Amino acid sequence: MEEWAPLGVDPTEPSIARVYDYFLGGKNNYEVDRKVAEEALRIAPDAREAGRANRTFLRRAVQHMAAEAGIRQFLDLGSGLPTQGNVHEIAQAVSADARVVYVDNDPIVQAHGRALLAGDDRATFVPGDVRRPAEILDDPEVRARLDFGRPLGLLLVSVLHHVNDDEDPSGVMARFRSVLAPGSRLAIVHFHDPGDEHPEASRIAVEAERSFNQSLGTGRWRTRAEIASYFGDLELIEPGLVPLADWRSEPGDIIRQDLTRYNVLAGVGRKR
Repeated sequence: MEEWAPLGVDPTEPSIARVYDYFLGGKNNYEVDRKVAEEALRIAPDAREAGRANRTFLRRAVQHMAAEAGIRQFLDLGSGLPTQGNVHEIAQAVSADARVVYVDNDPIVQAHGRALLAGDDRATFVPGDVRRPAEILDDPEVRARLDFGRPLGLLLVSVLHHVNDDEDPSGVMARFRSVLAPGSRLAIVHFHDPGDEHPEASRIAVEAERSFNQSLGTGRWRTRAEIASYFGDLELIEPGLVPLADWRSEPGDIIRQDLTRYNVLAGVGRKR
């Protein structure tokens, strides 16, 4: 049975955002996305737990930025499909005046994002591709909503590993870091290949990278040094660049991410 799709959305081509949506138990995905996700689950059966850990990290990181660092504006790059605990909900629970700009290049994400934010004058959605930072940073709505002279919470949660090596991820990150005022925070979640330190996790990384590139044309499991370099001269706050589920974990967190524990790293950097 052919699946209906809105104008501009090809239901025969898998989408990164919709694959993640499936992992999180969402319904905004198609058969082609589910096939990619099920192949990932074959390689790493706890991939759904990694997706949940990803959302838990996002909550902790935004709470840190809003409550501890006093940040009141956020730029969420590669935001993905709306789900429970979106950035504006977390930030505005700390301070009602928090402003959030979401950016994604997927048409279905754009449609759902705009619908979610209807009526919220402190959060907006802007179409854009993280691989073209100048277009995002110079966008009139981004400039109208965000003041780059003040501290900013910049979020790249599970997006940089979809920027291929030949698309200059280091240059992309240097451009985004260049607009950060002192006091800003940068949060990154990235696929990780731990190499000989954790051989089984490295085997998963190699197989998953092959699978993702075959189906999605993107996906890089990078080394710790490569991931750390994306923070540039920012100071990593405690506990540093660590496995996703270990970043400021709390007693109530129930995350059973065992096989892929060392396959995803997360960290938050501070601009002095």
